Amino acid sequence: MPDWLEVTLFSANSAAQRNAQTAQLLRALNVVAGRHELQPGARGDEPNVTSIAFRAGSRITHSIEIRFAPRVVTAQRETVDADAPRLAIILDDLGSDRAAAESIFAMPYPLTISVLPNHEHSKEIADEALQRGFQVMLHLPMQSVANEAPEKEELRPGMSPAQVKSLLSEMVESVPNAVGVNNHQGSQATSDPALMNELMPALRGFNLFYVDSRTTAATVAFDTAQRDGVPTAFRNVPFLDDVQDAAAIRKQLQLAVRGAKEKKAAIAIGHPHAATLEALREFLPTVRASGVRLVFASDLVH
Repeated sequence: MPDWLEVTLFSANSAAQRNAQTAQLLRALNVVAGRHELQPGARGDEPNVTSIAFRAGSRITHSIEIRFAPRVVTAQRETVDADAPRLAIILDDLGSDRAAAESIFAMPYPLTISVLPNHEHSKEIADEALQRGFQVMLHLPMQSVANEAPEKEELRPGMSPAQVKSLLSEMVESVPNAVGVNNHQGSQATSDPALMNELMPALRGFNLFYVDSRTTAATVAFDTAQRDGVPTAFRNVPFLDDVQDAAAIRKQLQLAVRGAKEKKAAIAIGHPHAATLEALREFLPTVRASGVRLVFASDLVH
């Protein structure tokens, strides 16, 4: 099997620039190939993609793809006073809507992206979020009391430790680069001590922290994680977008800032609704002036 290499370039804006960069890179590759007595083979050109093979005699040894992608906008860490109150904003339910993810990626702030596993775009959104400087979490499906709109696979009370570990392993594979977990729904699951007792050792085995979304006041997840030595925290301000109206969400964001100032640290959770994204675009540039520092969720677990 030939070695395969993909090269992604982000700087070219026009077709002429792309062609020039491609030609420059191909010249460099030909020089390296010549040193190893390799000959260029077949070349293919498609919009934004050029492929080329190198061979030794009749045997193809290397296949290379050169791709162009839009310039990356990376999330920037805030530089206000290190002792300032801290606010982490988790946006979960990502995985299906590629356009919503792109809207988040256009906001260069330290947001935490929590991705549902096994959705159409779960892996690519997780990969791109990391590439663009955002933090990635697994939005772990768990059974709710009302069992409304359950995922195809979710953690349920009564599962054995082996079942919990196997399901978690599968979901982690679907959301690469996840450094932590928060529950999707889960009012039934997070209030079940036996299930939480099984989940926390599995999370520890994958070196994942846990943020309790607190979808029920009866949750025992945070306390169990603390007891079992899993770095943990919980949502300690109201959900941002129970009412999907930009004005209402702006008020919730203001409450989150107030909560951060009162508690010294706050975790807020929202979703990629159009109204939420609109409110965030207006709100995020004002956070620094309020004296609050935006951070990733991992900065608030302990």
